[in-house]
Amino acid sequence: MNNTEASKLNLSGLNREKFQKEINNKNTDLYILKNDNGMEVAVTNYGCAILSIMVPDKNGKYENVVLGHDSIDHVVNSPEPFLNTVIGRYGNRIAKGKFTLFGEEHQLTINNGPNSLHGGPTGFHARVWDANQIDEKTIVFTYTSADGEEGFPGKLEVEMTYSLEDDTNALVIEYRATTDKATVINLTNHSFFNLEGISTPTPSIEEHIVTINADFYTPINDVSIPTGEILKVDKSPMDFKQPHAIGERINDDFQQLKYGTGYDHCYVLNKTESGALDLAATCVSTKSGRSMEVYTSEAGVQLYTGNWLNGFEGAHGATFPARSGICFEAQCFPDTPNKPHFPSAVLLPGDEYQQITIYKFDIIK
Repeated sequence: MNNTEASKLNLSGLNREKFQKEINNKNTDLYILKNDNGMEVAVTNYGCAILSIMVPDKNGKYENVVLGHDSIDHVVNSPEPFLNTVIGRYGNRIAKGKFTLFGEEHQLTINNGPNSLHGGPTGFHARVWDANQIDEKTIVFTYTSADGEEGFPGKLEVEMTYSLEDDTNALVIEYRATTDKATVINLTNHSFFNLEGISTPTPSIEEHIVTINADFYTPINDVSIPTGEILKVDKSPMDFKQPHAIGERINDDFQQLKYGTGYDHCYVLNKTESGALDLAATCVSTKSGRSMEVYTSEAGVQLYTGNWLNGFEGAHGATFPARSGICFEAQCFPDTPNKPHFPSAVLLPGDEYQQITIYKFDIIK
């Protein structure tokens, strides 16, 4: 494990000592990334959790725009265990925690009603990854997921790189993975963003203005599993082809919003071609002047509006009430292993899983 000297001083006010602990015979730590523009990102190797993203507002004031924690104990014991972490082996839900692959049925851990969610209770978010900070802007995380871990087949070797760009304030997340046995894989990042910055309490994201480059979405049932349909967003509160404030329609009398207690749905992105790195979504806070663009090579992005946040305490006493964070989780569609007509999430030996997602921050003109 390598940690550069950059972690000794940081804009986020995080104390490295509070992140140094031995968990399951592996050491956790705090890592700081900085670019030439002054952007700073703090991460830990427990779940590859992002602790802070410090970017300026329209007045040049730097604030943390993710709902983070300020110690490893708080990360491990967070009421929201997926807060800003990597998600795997399979992001989102798999119905009844079951799927069949090449004639063999696999049973996963059930941790969300009747379903498996985000790789199970001890998924990638709850593992200590090996970390190698290459330079001030780049860190590489690696993890070996054992055959049968949380019920998933195959030994999976995973590498994930967080890096900052210098010409723009962009966080780039690159994923790679290989397996020794046929498996399913769907990795994503579960950051909760608030472009006004975190505070006590952190303000609602309902005034954030969102655009999503998607003509279709995957509707869900009453336990948040896709029905298998792919529906047009037109003439519904699901339509973000043009900019809309999150709060504009979130409480409409619309069954899909009732099922999710707000937005918690996968959008089918308009792609130039399969696997192309395209603009998926934009998010703007007119109050702070900050904007964020989300680019991804994935086929879908899950919009989640923090509907189940319960006001728990985060970094430096900030609190996170319901709808104080918004997530753009780039991924395969939920329950893909049980939906043959969805784009495949199967990874075979000899092939390499690759994915890239970029969160790019700017100031609106």
